[in-house]
Amino acid sequence: MKAALLYKPAPVEKDPIVIEDVPVPEPKDNQILVKVEACGVCRSNLHMIEGDWVKYGLPSKLPIIPGHEIVGTIHEIGRGVEGLSIRQRVGIQPLWTACGRCEYCLRGFEHLCPSKKITGETVDGGYAEYVLADWRYVYPIPDNLDTIEAAPLFCPGVTAYGAVLKAELKPGKRVAVFGIGGVGHMVVQIAKLYGAEVLAVSRNKAHLEVAKELGADVIINSSTSDPVEEIRKLGGVDASIVFAPSDVAAEQAIKVTKPFGTIVMGVHVKLGEFFFHEEKRIVGSVIGSRWMMRDVIKLARAGKIKPVCEKYPLEKVNEVLKKLKMGEVRARAVLVP
Repeated sequence: MKAALLYKPAPVEKDPIVIEDVPVPEPKDNQILVKVEACGVCRSNLHMIEGDWVKYGLPSKLPIIPGHEIVGTIHEIGRGVEGLSIRQRVGIQPLWTACGRCEYCLRGFEHLCPSKKITGETVDGGYAEYVLADWRYVYPIPDNLDTIEAAPLFCPGVTAYGAVLKAELKPGKRVAVFGIGGVGHMVVQIAKLYGAEVLAVSRNKAHLEVAKELGADVIINSSTSDPVEEIRKLGGVDASIVFAPSDVAAEQAIKVTKPFGTIVMGVHVKLGEFFFHEEKRIVGSVIGSRWMMRDVIKLARAGKIKPVCEKYPLEKVNEVLKKLKMGEVRARAVLVP
């Protein structure tokens, strides 16, 4: 099969991903083989490929096939698989599998399992013609969803959903979204579903145009104005959700959030000064559980959320990663083998 492999982390300007022919993997017990039809390109892929996460032990093996937001059809089924059939269309998210026994798994937060496996980071992912999956961690795709548009539901969609849940939004609340990229543009849509007033903050003009198209009430270009000043003029916000990989954006989010408000961090940042006496709450957020993923699919099936996508052939993976790094992807790039 054709696959895009990372042999050694390096800047994307050096074209670290190599397209090769490799053997098609065979499903073991409780596994299925999926013929990949689409795989989104996530900024976390970029971080891993460039070596930013080596200090965290990722990737856990080399070479590795990246990619963790996947849609395809079941090509082969291993022993022990239930309720799935050949040629059925399914999606795969970053959570490839979890132990099912720890306190997090038993409480329904398997995405926090210390023994979890992550698609494209600890096991081979979707930048390929075929990928293995644990049948208990795949999700049937409704017939009315386009394959290309469905792929980003499996990372930006579920990640945005989890972040919005933590922000505790409702009608009458105001939220600032810092970073309107692959995840941020989904946050805007889901926050609007909760009836909140949404302020979109980005230094990227194209990203702000997407936010406006998706219903953001206020757009703030952080490259031409001070978000803190602009948001304070409006009276601050009840919550901030940060998906801009920027220490400055994180500091701004803390400043504009009103006392007793919530700041949701979905990126690695260094936090600056924090005033405890305002009783603000900072909470991290990462992907989501299986029940969250099912909720996201229901929202998409009902037409309430829809990723903004641009399609590229797998062979252009290095070019796409460069575009992502330079902020030239409008919302989400999707690779097609």
